[in-house]
Amino acid sequence: MARSSKSATKQRSSKSKQVKSAVRNNINDKLKDELLSYYRDMVLIRRFEEKAGQLYGMGLIGGFCHLYIGQEAVVVGMQAAIDSKSSVVTSYRDHGHMLACGMDPSGVMAELTGRVGGYSKGKGGSMHMFSREKNFFGGHGIVAAQVPIGTGLAFGHKYRDEEAVCLTYLGDGAINQGQVYESFNMAALWQLPCIYIIENNQYGMGTAVSRAAAGRELADRGAAYGIPGDKVDGMDVLEVKKAGERAVEHAISGKGPYILEMTTYRYRGHSMSDPAKYRTKDEVNKMRQERDPIDNVKEKLLLTGLEEKSLKDIDASIRQIVSEAVEFAQTSPEPDPQELYTDVLVNN
Repeated sequence: MARSSKSATKQRSSKSKQVKSAVRNNINDKLKDELLSYYRDMVLIRRFEEKAGQLYGMGLIGGFCHLYIGQEAVVVGMQAAIDSKSSVVTSYRDHGHMLACGMDPSGVMAELTGRVGGYSKGKGGSMHMFSREKNFFGGHGIVAAQVPIGTGLAFGHKYRDEEAVCLTYLGDGAINQGQVYESFNMAALWQLPCIYIIENNQYGMGTAVSRAAAGRELADRGAAYGIPGDKVDGMDVLEVKKAGERAVEHAISGKGPYILEMTTYRYRGHSMSDPAKYRTKDEVNKMRQERDPIDNVKEKLLLTGLEEKSLKDIDASIRQIVSEAVEFAQTSPEPDPQELYTDVLVNN
C-alpha cells in the first residue's frame, strides 16, 4: 500500500512538471511582455483600491465608494482588445476602469477626495468623473443608467463611420433593469457597435445572482434580439482578452452588438458601508486563494523563468505611484464654493 501511494505521488509530481513545461513552452516573448503589462495594470488597480479603502476609513473620501478588488482581469483584458478610438462607459464601481483607460491615478485620487486637481474638479467624487481625452464617459450612480448612454456612444461611432466600439459595462444586478432591454433592442435594430459587458460578480448588492436572475445564463439575455453572447472566465485576463477581440471583430465588421458575461468576484462588500454578511469568509478566502486574477498571471510569469524579485520591484514601483497620487490629492486645494454654479449648464 505504501509503495502504491509513493508511486501515485511520483506520477502526480511528474504530471505537474509536464504541465508546467507545456505552459512555459507556450509563453513566447511577445506573450510574456503582454502578461507583464497586464500584471502592472492589475496591480495598479489593486493597490489603488486598497489605498482608497484606507482613505475612506480615515474619512478622507466622502459619499459612496465601491471598490473593484478581485475584478481586475475584466477591465484590463477588455482594454487590451480595443484601441484609443473606442469609448468606455460603466457604473459606479468605476475606479479600475478609469485606471485601465490610462487616466492619471493622481487625478482620480484627487477626485475621490474632492479636490480641484480631480477629473471633475472635485465635484463628481467616486461615481461621476470623466475623461474626454481617454474616451471615458463615466461612472454613473444610477443602476443601469449607463447602458442607454453606451448605446448612444456606439451610435455616435457608427454615425461618424469610425472603426470603433463602445464598451458598456454593467453588473448582474443591472441586467434586470428595463432600460437595458430597450437598449438591446435599439442596438440590434440599428446594428450598433456596442459590446455589453456584464460583470457578474455573483452578488447584486447583497442578493446572490441565483436568487435574482431567471434563465440559464446572463449571456443569453440578448437572444430575443438576435444578439450573440458568450460566458467568459472573468478571473483569467487572457480569456477575457480573447473573448473581447472576438466581440470587437464582430461589432466593427457591421454585425451589431455583442454580449459578454464575465464571471468574476468582488472581494469587498458592495460598497465601503457594506459588511457583506451575506457570504462566508470561507467563500471569499477560497476565491482569493484559488482564483485570484493577479496570482493567475504571476504564476504564468514565474513559469517563464522570470524572477519573483522582478515582480516585487513592479509592486514597489506601483505602491510609489499610488503614494504620490495620495500626496497630490491631499495637497490639492478644495473647490471654491462658487464652483457649485459652474459646469451645470452648457451654452451652445
